[in-house]
Amino acid sequence: MAEETKPTPKKGLENYVGFANLPNQVFRKSVKKGFQFTLMVVGESGLGKSTLINSLFLTDIYTSSLYEDAAAKFGKTMTVNASTFELKEGGVRLQLTVVDTPGFGDNIDNTDCWNSVIQNIEAKFEDYLNAESRVNRTTVQDTRVHCCLYFIAPTGHGLKPLDVEFMKKLHNKVNIVPVIAKADTLTGDECNRFKQQILKEIEDNQINIYRFPPLSDDESENDLAALRRIPFAVVGSNTVLEVGGKKIRGRKYPWGIVEVENIEHCDFIALRNLLIRTHMQDLIDVTNDVHYENFRSERLSVLTGGGNSITSAALNINPMEQIEREREDQEKKLKKMEQEMEQVFEMKVKEKKKKLKDSETEFNRKFEVTMETLEKTKRELEEKRKRFEEERGQFDSTHPSSTLDNSRVNDKDKKKKAKGFF
Repeated sequence: MAEETKPTPKKGLENYVGFANLPNQVFRKSVKKGFQFTLMVVGESGLGKSTLINSLFLTDIYTSSLYEDAAAKFGKTMTVNASTFELKEGGVRLQLTVVDTPGFGDNIDNTDCWNSVIQNIEAKFEDYLNAESRVNRTTVQDTRVHCCLYFIAPTGHGLKPLDVEFMKKLHNKVNIVPVIAKADTLTGDECNRFKQQILKEIEDNQINIYRFPPLSDDESENDLAALRRIPFAVVGSNTVLEVGGKKIRGRKYPWGIVEVENIEHCDFIALRNLLIRTHMQDLIDVTNDVHYENFRSERLSVLTGGGNSITSAALNINPMEQIEREREDQEKKLKKMEQEMEQVFEMKVKEKKKKLKDSETEFNRKFEVTMETLEKTKRELEEKRKRFEEERGQFDSTHPSSTLDNSRVNDKDKKKKAKGFF
């Protein structure tokens, strides 16, 4: 039998189908839509968080504010503040949200100070899940926290108990990137030993930090060297200095100048390149595919019976019955909340009435005291008036000539006044 001959492919445009242009289509669509990225910064006050964020994005995201002394900070609870900025570079729009945590670690007792951070992260996951569950999902805003820069104080003695507890509580909810703040306070050898101690404690406590995985098999040696710099020892500065006719951003000391963008001085360049230039999309993907999926599966397991997997009994649940049960539970919660609010309102009304009654009693007492004082003063004035009249009568009876002279003087004064009028 004669072998079948395969047709040889023709060279030319007629063999070009066009699906190789799909990356360009995705690129144009992404640029038109823009990107959203949420960065959380956590650390004690005074570690240069605001300065580093300004240095990372080359803009004044945080402006200088008045310094608060220890007395002003005492007793304040930690808050979570989010600020959104619209940045544009090379025609690409980035909606950057910076989540700050002022007051973290500033109190004497920092027990459960991470609860506000966990609640904020889970609230953003909940908002995204609700947005995905709507009928109209065309405008789903991604406000989930994609990266958490955790600032470590440059003590040189390893992690504090607060650092360990915070990262253990949040390493399964957000991508944690440890950062050694104000690295210019450490020598090169001290910084290397500090990094090794931090990595050892992270491994001993089984903390999963974001490791910046290689994005391709042909990573350059510079990229691999940057990956080995975790945790990043950084220095932030918004001051522009001129050294040798070249303008640089750095910090000036009596012994020299620390250049922020010099890899031999600190790890700022490595952090910026990995965080923004190479791994920003991977941070978004890990947040969506790992952390958000874990949260989503936990929420859906509650609706399917509380198990880790969807059982046959859960699949047989009528959605309308499930909605009705949820509605009844919600009504019970609202009714309970209403009763509690009524009790609180009644208690406040009783307290207000008691205060008003006490105020009325006090007012009446003061009024009675005032009236008694007035009556006493009035009686004293009456007695003085009587004594004065008596003394005057006695004086007139004993000095009648003085009374006559006084009457004449009064007549002369009246005549003078009459002449003045006419």
